[in-house]
Amino acid sequence: MKSAYELAMERLEKSSPAVAVTDEQRAEIAAIDARFTSKIAERELFLNDLIAKAISSGNYQEVPELKTQLAREIAGFRSDCEAAKEKVRG
Repeated sequence: MKSAYELAMERLEKSSPAVAVTDEQRAEIAAIDARFTSKIAERELFLNDLIAKAISSGNYQEVPELKTQLAREIAGFRSDCEAAKEKVRG
């Protein structure tokens, strides 16, 4: 007898079958991940440095703006990363 989880997984597989990814695609996806991870790290370093400078100079009104910018840019990079990965998979 199958568990509820197994039955749900079977229904999910019927509605949207899993796509097989080749080794070549895996390598390309890993390269995309690495590229976007480095872009995110670069922006985090840059903007966190600006945040630290704003705090040390007493410009506290700039800090929330910079944090919002950082969050927005990271979300954009992650979205672009997922789109690039989907392009490789699809």
